[in-house]
Amino acid sequence: MTRYVKQLACRFHPEAVLIEDYRAGDMICSACGLVVGDRMIDVGSEWRTFSNDSDTKDMSRVGGAANPLFNNDNLETMMSLGTGAGAVDEFGKQKYTAGGSHKMSSADNTLRNTFDVIRQMAGRISLSNRIIHRACSIFKHSHENKCVRGRSQDVIVAACIYIACRQENAQRTIKEICAISTNASKKDIGRCFTQIIKNLPVSNQPTSVDVINLIPRFCSQLEFREEILIKKTAVHIAERAKEICDIQSRAPDSIAGASIYMACAAIGEQKRMENIQTIVGVTENTIRQIYKIMLPKASQLFPTDFQFKCLPANLPSS
Repeated sequence: MTRYVKQLACRFHPEAVLIEDYRAGDMICSACGLVVGDRMIDVGSEWRTFSNDSDTKDMSRVGGAANPLFNNDNLETMMSLGTGAGAVDEFGKQKYTAGGSHKMSSADNTLRNTFDVIRQMAGRISLSNRIIHRACSIFKHSHENKCVRGRSQDVIVAACIYIACRQENAQRTIKEICAISTNASKKDIGRCFTQIIKNLPVSNQPTSVDVINLIPRFCSQLEFREEILIKKTAVHIAERAKEICDIQSRAPDSIAGASIYMACAAIGEQKRMENIQTIVGVTENTIRQIYKIMLPKASQLFPTDFQFKCLPANLPSS
C-alpha cells in the first residue's frame, strides 16, 4: 500500500485519500477502511521475479520482441530434447520429439545460422548493432531473391557487411572486410557485392567509399601526437588532390595513405611509411606512387592558414 489515488471517493469521507492495495486490487478509504473499489487494474510495469535467482537480469514476462527478419515472427515454441531418464525408452531413444509442425523451417534455419555468422564476423571489428541488423536484412533480401546462389557463406556474409557499412556511413575498405573473413578473397567478395547490389532497390543502393570517412579512423589507429591537426590537414589534402591532381581513378584507401604521409611530413611528425601502409592496408609502393603524383602541387594542397614545420619544397621526395 504505497500509492495514493483520488479517482474514487468514500461516501462517508469524500475528502479522504484512497489507498491502493496492490495485492488484493482494492481501493481503501484511509479514514474508515471502507473498500471503495475492488478488482482494480494495475497499470504499472509488470515484472517477473525469482526469489531463488538473484542473478537474473531478464524481468520480462512476455518473452523476446518479434523479429521481422524471420518469417514466423518468433511466435513458435521450440522444445528441446529431454536429458533425464524418463525422456528415453529402454532402447535409449527419445520418447518425446517435436512434431514436424513445430520444427523450424529450413529457410528460417538458414537465416538463423547466417545471422549468427554475421554477428560473429562483425564483432571482430566492433561494428554497431545497427550495421549488423542492416547486414542481416541485406542477406535476407538476397536469400529470398536467390541472387547469391552458388556462393560460399563466408563470401556472402562479408559482402553483406561491406554493403551495410557503406549504407550506414561507417565505411570500411573491402580489404578490412576480407581480413575478418575466414575464407573469402577480395575478388570473391567484390563479385558477390556486384550481384547483391544489382538486386537491391534504388533507395538502398550503397554510397561510394569516400576518402574523407577513412582518414579520421586511420589517424586514430596510428596514434599521432598531433592527431587532430594531422586529421584535419590530411582531409584537406585529399579533397584538394582529387581536384587538381590526376588521382581520380585511384582507390580511396591509397589516397588516404598518401595524404596522411604528406600531412605528417609537413607537420614534422615522424611516422614511417611501413606503419601507415599497415593500417591503411595497401602496399607501400602504391602509397609512394600517389604521393609522387601529389608532390609537385604540394604547395596548393594545404590550407591557407597552415603553419609548415617542413616547407613544401623540403618535403620528402618519396
